[in-house]
Formats: sequence, C-alpha cells, structure tokens
Amino acid sequence: MTDARYSRQTAVPQVGDDGQAKLSAARVLVVGVGGLGCPALLYLAGAGVGTLRMVDADRVSLSNLHRQTLFAEADIGRRKVEAAADRLRALNPSLIYEPQAVTLTDARADALVAGCDVVLDAADSYLVSCALSDACERAGVPLVSASILGMDGSIGTFCHRAPGYRAVFPDFPAPASCASAGVLGPAVGMFGAWMAQLALHLLIDYPPDPRGRIWRADLGQGRFVPIDFLNASEDDLPPRPLLLALEDIQPGDTVVDLRSPVERAALPCPGALTAVPEVVPGRLVLACASGRRALAAAEPLFDANSDWAIAILALGVPA
Repeated sequence: MTDARYSRQTAVPQVGDDGQAKLSAARVLVVGVGGLGCPALLYLAGAGVGTLRMVDADRVSLSNLHRQTLFAEADIGRRKVEAAADRLRALNPSLIYEPQAVTLTDARADALVAGCDVVLDAADSYLVSCALSDACERAGVPLVSASILGMDGSIGTFCHRAPGYRAVFPDFPAPASCASAGVLGPAVGMFGAWMAQLALHLLIDYPPDPRGRIWRADLGQGRFVPIDFLNASEDDLPPRPLLLALEDIQPGDTVVDLRSPVERAALPCPGALTAVPEVVPGRLVLACASGRRALAAAEPLFDANSDWAIAILALGVPA
C-alpha cells in the first residue's frame, strides 16, 4: 500500500526511495491553517511527510470556505486545526498530526519550532512572521513564508544559511486584509501549493538550494519575478518588541489599548489604559488589532526610553 501510494512521487528522479524516506522521517510546522495553510497541508500529507504540526487558534467560518480547502460547511464553528487534522487523517492515516489550537507568540515560538525540519509561515501576520523567523534562526531551521492579497503575492525561503525575514521586510506592510482587499481561491491555492513544493525541496535537499530567494508574483498579469537576498542583513534594524497573547499578560504589566472606542467596545481588553503613562514601572504592552499601531507607537518609545521593556498585543478583529 505504501509503495503504491507514493509510486508516482518516487518515480521523480529527485525523489526516489531515499527522498521518500527523508519525507517519512521529517517533521514540518505549519503556522496558519487558512487559505495558504490548507493546500500546503494537503500536499504535505499527500507526499507522506511523517509528522505535521499545525498551529491556529481560529475557528472555521462561512467566509473561509471559498479558499480554505480542508473545510466543509459542517465544520463551521470547529477549531481549524481539529477539522484539518480529521480531514488529513482521512487522506493519509499513516502520518502523525499534531494540532495546536494556540496563537503563535514569541513565548511559544521556540517550543513549536523545536524538532521541526522546515517551518511554513502561512499566518498572514507580519508580527507572527517576525517571531517565527527569529525562532527559526535560533533553531537553525529553514522558514518558508508567503502572503497574498487579491492576485499579488510573494513567497520566499529564509533562515538557516539565509537571512531572516526582517532583512527583506523591515517594515510593517501597508494596511490590508483578505476582508478588505479580497483574495481569489485559486490564487491563494497556488501559493499554498508552492509552499509545500519548497518544503519538499528543502526536505529532500536537491539542488539548487532555494534559500535566500523570494518570488514576487502578479497573477493577474502572469508575472513572476525572482529576487535574491543572500546579502541582506538585519544588523542595523531597531529592536523588535515581543509579540504576546492575552494569556501572556503578567500582573505587573501596563497594558495600553490603542484602538478606537468602537473597536474596544466590540472586542474588550479589560484593565487596559487608553494612553501611555509617563512612568511605567514594569513592562509596557501596546495593544491594537493587527499590531501595526502598536509597533508604530513602540518605535519612538524605544528611542526615548531604551531601558523600557515593550511588547505588543495583537487583539484581532471581532468575528
């Protein structure tokens, strides 16, 4: 059964029996079980990657279904990682699935990356990408990261013999989301499949090495532009505040909510201030929806108060 399942794959010269053995022994972390993560996980499970660890705290909603191919209407309201694990077990029951219904933060990143051979960043969050990149650099693990809105996207391979994510993307991207800018299912599916292909490339280790390269794609015009960044560096960048979740808040933290009154009413952050005080006795936690406003507010505070401990809390938007 195993030989028949993978026979078309092992017939590829770059794979063969040795490559299939590498895939079977591999562990891959996929952060984000959405439009990118779903097709990536489908193809990784189909390829026989031995252990798939998936991280996402969200639940399936109706608006997910046009592009998140692991889910059906019956899954609405379920944890994405649990629904995904069930679907993948039905596809390939011989693999190990490790669903983690948590938010990726700096405090969790090292433990989630530990033991993995490749990490896929499909979370659609700049701060998560930065936290994952730092964890991958510490662990010596390659990172594949992708993002797409509308029909424009990028995908790249970072860390472990290549620069980290912030070396290429030092600034928070322009404000946009799938809800505001839209995204086509086939377009995001192409990028998710591409992430899986790069993961297989790295796991089997066939030349050329894809690390240190990103591809910019305009699917509307059919343009793909490769960009090498092996000489990029994060050395001159300012420090990055730690990314937290609500459960990471400590009793001595000072939390400042930078959102509008409407946002705060829709998704409260109990006990938070609405302005930064002159004196912060402990750690300052800046909160907003995506982290953009918090990161912008943190930069001048770092310059003026270099001894402050500053972290960011991305609260998301109401469902």
